[in-house]
Amino acid sequence: MNETQVAEQTQIREKNGKKTENPLGVAPVNSLLVKFALPSIVAMLVGALYNIVDQIFIGNYVGELGNAATNIAFPLSPLCTATSLFFGIGGAAAFNLSMGAGKKDVAPRFVGNAAATAILIGIAISVGTEIFLEKLLLLFGSSEKILPYALDYTRITAGGFPFLIISVTGGHLIRADGKPLVAMLCNLTGAIVNTVLDAAFVIGCGWGMKGAALATVIAQVLSATIAVFHLFHFRTVRLSFSDFVPRVPCVTRIMNLGMSQGFNQIAMMLVQIVSNNTLKHYGALSVYGVEIPIAVVGIGIKLSQLYFSVCIGLSHALQPLASFNYGARNYKRTREAFKKARAVGSVFSVLAFLVFFIFPTQIISLFGKGSSPLYTQFAIKYMRIYLFCTFLNNIQPLTSTFFSAIGKPKIGLFLALTRQILFLLPLLLILPCFWGIEGMLFTGCIADFLAFIVSVFLGRREFSRKEYKTSLA
Repeated sequence: MNETQVAEQTQIREKNGKKTENPLGVAPVNSLLVKFALPSIVAMLVGALYNIVDQIFIGNYVGELGNAATNIAFPLSPLCTATSLFFGIGGAAAFNLSMGAGKKDVAPRFVGNAAATAILIGIAISVGTEIFLEKLLLLFGSSEKILPYALDYTRITAGGFPFLIISVTGGHLIRADGKPLVAMLCNLTGAIVNTVLDAAFVIGCGWGMKGAALATVIAQVLSATIAVFHLFHFRTVRLSFSDFVPRVPCVTRIMNLGMSQGFNQIAMMLVQIVSNNTLKHYGALSVYGVEIPIAVVGIGIKLSQLYFSVCIGLSHALQPLASFNYGARNYKRTREAFKKARAVGSVFSVLAFLVFFIFPTQIISLFGKGSSPLYTQFAIKYMRIYLFCTFLNNIQPLTSTFFSAIGKPKIGLFLALTRQILFLLPLLLILPCFWGIEGMLFTGCIADFLAFIVSVFLGRREFSRKEYKTSLA
């Protein structure tokens, strides 16, 4: 991305005898953040709503075991998202870099290769899941009581994986073509259809887990259809069928550019698997049993997705601003963009923290009341302890994206993995050994705090460099 913005800066066009400046370098930072953030936030919120809506209908009309089953199946979701980001963000970046360099004949190959490879991997994930479904769900931490519900749900949703992956991948590629509203419409249409069909299938038809899963897949097919249609109607270039034939150099380039975001999702998947098994083992040793902790944490993950949609959306908005101005050596404006994105994210993070901390009972009741008072008791503890450092959580993704945007992807990748791999995973393995299920509750807030400290340290070190200080003089 940063190379694209540098190319835009250096290729100032002559129009009617006057120089035309790129708005990224001159327009008000506030308005640019809003312009870039809103479509991304809406797209990510819509994606999170797929899971939230399913969880609400399942929790209220299937029950606690249904909630637990969606959490058991959840590790497959970040696997699909990782594929989408590897090829969606990577393909979009490769396309924009080629267009910025004037290689209009090469650029379409990256779009076609990204879409085709994403679909092929989606089919492979779908088939592999269907073949090894029961073994996978047991690996993900399912108990005997949860397993039938998880099987009913995942057996159907696995069929929609290729459509989910191409709809998300296609959204990123369509945005790269300069059509963010089309990408947003693609996601929004699917979310609305999913909500309507959830009500029809789960409540009207009484199909339970299978109904919620079927509603999700139908919505994903619709979103994928819209995305594929627009892939064949690109505005900036014309795609031919030969562009969709995978080429190793193209695919390698795409995956390298999408590496940071893709590996972050893989890390989430690994942490989720360890978390589920920790909850299963130590839950069985506690008064809560196996099913209550798994069900509650599943709800918490969906809520966190909703909150992080705003944080990630702000990060996406910061990326082009930071890239362009850093490449143009406008360090004052680069710093200003980071500080304003951080300020907006911090306000939202504090609001989210207050909601989680003050209204845990009301929030958990949206997803069903559970089978006993212990369900509500554990849910309140989870939201007030595990999610305690929510007010700090926006700093890590924002700082990670900032470093990638200014051409320091190694630091960006390191920061992207700090919370999940460096801190949360070891804590999940260590703390419950001493304090059981209660120890697990403290892993989230500790990991969030440590990731915040590392992000602040690296951010301050970056902004203490000479060029930033000189720009403020």
